[in-house]
Amino acid sequence: MSWVLTTDAVPDRDRGPSWSDAVGRALVPVAVTPRDEPFDGGITTDALGCLRISRIESGAKRISRTPALIERSPQDLVAIGLQVSGTATLVQDGRRAELGSGDLAVYDMAQPFSLSCPQRFTTHVFQLPRHLLGVADSDIRQVTGVAIGTGHGFGAVLRPFLTTLADAAPSYPPAVGQRLAGHVVDLFATLIADRAGRDPDGAPDHLVQSVRAHIDRNLGEVSLSPESIARTHHISVRYLHRLFEGEGVTVGRLIQQRRLEACARELARRGRVTPTVSAVARRWGFVSPSHFSRAFRAAYGLSPREWRQVHTERGEGDRQGS
Repeated sequence: MSWVLTTDAVPDRDRGPSWSDAVGRALVPVAVTPRDEPFDGGITTDALGCLRISRIESGAKRISRTPALIERSPQDLVAIGLQVSGTATLVQDGRRAELGSGDLAVYDMAQPFSLSCPQRFTTHVFQLPRHLLGVADSDIRQVTGVAIGTGHGFGAVLRPFLTTLADAAPSYPPAVGQRLAGHVVDLFATLIADRAGRDPDGAPDHLVQSVRAHIDRNLGEVSLSPESIARTHHISVRYLHRLFEGEGVTVGRLIQQRRLEACARELARRGRVTPTVSAVARRWGFVSPSHFSRAFRAAYGLSPREWRQVHTERGEGDRQGS
């Protein structure tokens, strides 16, 4: 469902503060200085998975994301702006970009910036969490405050897709929106890596490590799956599988591998009270005892009971020899 904010019903004297609040709610807190009297504007915002899309139309104004605002409301977000009509001047990281109709620009919401629009304008802003991009902060800083033309190259491919996505966002079912958001993450990461002169196919290692840590923390959850992991990390299942293309193991296989390792450790542990094999399997997320036994034998060459017996006998031999 779209979230719509407009100054239409706001008294003229209150429109400036009202618009500042609207922009802060749709994007991040900013200081807004209107340049038209009376000022008017409207924002329509939709969420597609991890992606927030805002379509903004307003009169002339200046927007500032100041260090004080960043300190009060830190937002680790990156945004891509598509200038639909009018012009704008973006200043960030010591660079100044003059944006015209059709140009793209990257905004780092964790760093100060200003955006000046001398006339009425329309823009689409696409926001997503920085960590999902899987690109280095240094690469992001290389492309902020730069106008990215869409007349040729990758920008020419990206512009019509983003325009259509913004216009049709309210009509997408949640499942479709989630998948589309994953594609957008891929495209934005490619755009930034391309502009920074990096390999756009490089896997975001920190996101892979985050997924691995999530798997280890949730091995006992029967619902743990590529789908649940993708939802937790606000990415598409397709993108999740792409992350692991260079890891030598699929996500599903990694889950099973880590569960089997946990079971093997517990079955080999000696103590006065030892849980049953089926109890160990259930504790680590296996639903079917027969599936667990087959998977365990395939991994270790022994059945779970044989594995336990071998380690029990080994422990007894160690005690007798001491």
